[in-house]
Amino acid sequence: MDIIVEKVTKLYGAQKAVDNISFKVNTGEVLGFLGPNGAGKTTTMKAISCFLAANEGDITVGGLSVKENPEKVKSLIGYLPENNPLYQEMQVIDYLAFVAELHGVPKEEIPGRIREMIKVCGLAGEKYKNIRELSKGYKQRVGLAQALIHDPEVLILDEPTTGLDPNQIAEIRDLIRKIGKEKTVILSSHILAEVEATCDRILIINNGRIVANGTPSELRMRAHGDEILKVKISGGEPEDIFIALEDIDTIRSVAIMENSPGYFEVHSHENENSARSIFDMCAQSNWYIEELTPVETRLEDIFREVTMN
Repeated sequence: MDIIVEKVTKLYGAQKAVDNISFKVNTGEVLGFLGPNGAGKTTTMKAISCFLAANEGDITVGGLSVKENPEKVKSLIGYLPENNPLYQEMQVIDYLAFVAELHGVPKEEIPGRIREMIKVCGLAGEKYKNIRELSKGYKQRVGLAQALIHDPEVLILDEPTTGLDPNQIAEIRDLIRKIGKEKTVILSSHILAEVEATCDRILIINNGRIVANGTPSELRMRAHGDEILKVKISGGEPEDIFIALEDIDTIRSVAIMENSPGYFEVHSHENENSARSIFDMCAQSNWYIEELTPVETRLEDIFREVTMN
């Protein structure tokens, strides 16, 4: 089920939390939503979930406007907010039954839905415990279960792995990937490696505006715009190799890599590839290429580049 956000603005007094943003999430896609604190991520997710109304623009979920059909849109969405509000004194199965009733799940279907969520979210050993007795990881699983109990077409998860240990993060990540095969998912996180491992596409927001949108590989390409190669060449003096590399027409700059003795970092001109020219240079000089590998820009570097303002 597609989500279309079109020219949405949200004001808090004179402050624009979200400033005229537009994007689309395709059916069956897992979208990673990134941004610094206060960038507008949570506000956007709340607007999609009908928890608050935008001042301008519109959002459609499966062709339904959040302005004109908020109750219907809510029924299509499973939402896990960042603070994961749970009724601590309720048993897990009682809480899930309560949430199912709130979502209007037919009474005869509720036991089956609870069994399904217990299985999918790995809660079999915890289902009769009070929620306050659960670890942080299992509480997050309960939060996911309540978001999925009514079998929504869209899942919106705001920082679902906050406060979890690495093992718990891996478990929740695997669960989200599994869910993402069948549903449209928007996932916000501060853990960039998690987003890259889990999401099909990444959208970065800063100061209420979208500053980057694409797959991880597309963002890397846009970040540096030219080819970067890590090169190690033997058989000649480093100074001679450095000068020869600088003389290649396709190469914009050459630098000695301080943390990797004997290696050079080679930047090609935009839309140019220097690997063949480096090979020819070495063949003519009787030098040997020990390593020639592309250098990928890290997602952390891209994030800093587009949000440092």
